[in-house]
Amino acid sequence: MCTGESRPGGWQTLQFDLGTWDDADLPALVEWSRAPACVAEVSDSDLALVTGLDTTGRRWQAWLNLDIAARLLAEEPEDLEDQLLWLDTPEFHDAVRHKHAELNAEIPTHAEGAVVWATAAGIPVTPRSVRIEELLRSHETPVEDLFSTLLDELGFPHAA
Repeated sequence: MCTGESRPGGWQTLQFDLGTWDDADLPALVEWSRAPACVAEVSDSDLALVTGLDTTGRRWQAWLNLDIAARLLAEEPEDLEDQLLWLDTPEFHDAVRHKHAELNAEIPTHAEGAVVWATAAGIPVTPRSVRIEELLRSHETPVEDLFSTLLDELGFPHAA
């Protein structure tokens, strides 16, 4: 683990090595800190799954970089024999478009969840759901920077 950026008010971002963070760690962190917490599980700086949890157990999740997420989450046929061959088929591209549409339709709910989470963290959030939605639809990389911008837009004090 190495320390990431510090933010005023005692907020801290931390970076962990691959394989050192588990989904069960987020509830443990919230319990230990007695404060809402958020984690971005980053893959190659191109994709992240962001999960926030407040002290009441309310959780929200969102993907950063929907294009990559849709490719990763596209439903594969049950009888698929060779994934590499499937990646270049019209069926794969249709599955990706379908998954992208699903993920895109969920963004308003995820943005609202992020705002509720930030409010539970005691952040005086100025509802900017449209801007949060724009960030959740962004293709910017590295996603680590996008995650930092998301925290900024949610109203967390800017990094020092």
